[in-house]
Amino acid sequence: MTDGETGRVFRLAYVPGVTPAKWVNVWTERMPGVPVALVAVPAAEVVGLLRDGGADAGFVRLPVDRDGLSVIPLYVETTVVVVPKDHAVAAADEVSTADLTDDNVFHPLDDTIEWTVRPGLPAFTRPATTADAVELVAAGTGLLVVPQSLARLYHRRDLTYRPVSDAPQSQVALAWPTDATTDLVEDFIGIVRGRTVNSSRGRTPASPAEKPAQRQAQKPAQNGSRRRAVPASRKKKGYRPR
Repeated sequence: MTDGETGRVFRLAYVPGVTPAKWVNVWTERMPGVPVALVAVPAAEVVGLLRDGGADAGFVRLPVDRDGLSVIPLYVETTVVVVPKDHAVAAADEVSTADLTDDNVFHPLDDTIEWTVRPGLPAFTRPATTADAVELVAAGTGLLVVPQSLARLYHRRDLTYRPVSDAPQSQVALAWPTDATTDLVEDFIGIVRGRTVNSSRGRTPASPAEKPAQRQAQKPAQNGSRRRAVPASRKKKGYRPR
């Protein structure tokens, strides 16, 4: 950590369903002088927050408008259907979109799954958020297809969910403003990518700039040993057995 980073705070945004704890824990161990400020933000607003400088980096759900952003895709989530526990779907281990043909399926305004053809029948309304849609599913007015992490986030005791085998999947990525790729952002990228603290691409411990200097310091000693080697060999010749 440089003097310029002392007193800094690394602002990390994340959308619903993403749990950044494992990366934040590594950051806390490596960068104790730079605390992390977590910023929970709706999926539809995270790109605007990053462009406006409201966070240094953020976990987003693809696809997003990448203009001015750098993006590293991280992992893909299973897509599931959320249903009441007494629904016929609950009896299966997994379903296909064809199994939902006769059901009303909610399409919340914050949905991030890219559908070519949405499953089921259009529900009577488009809820503003996934959380609102879950409440409507609990009321028995339709079903909801979402990434599995969102089904877990909004879990209710009267609901369950099952994988949808042929549904598009949601991908989570790390994004940040390209023009604001600071050293702290680079450090966090290294953590997300699993680099160790001694990674050659990191900024911590041994600096690569030190290595050439070490090699230069060794050269005179190596040259000197070569000069001493000649007299030593000649001396040995003087004691050759006769």
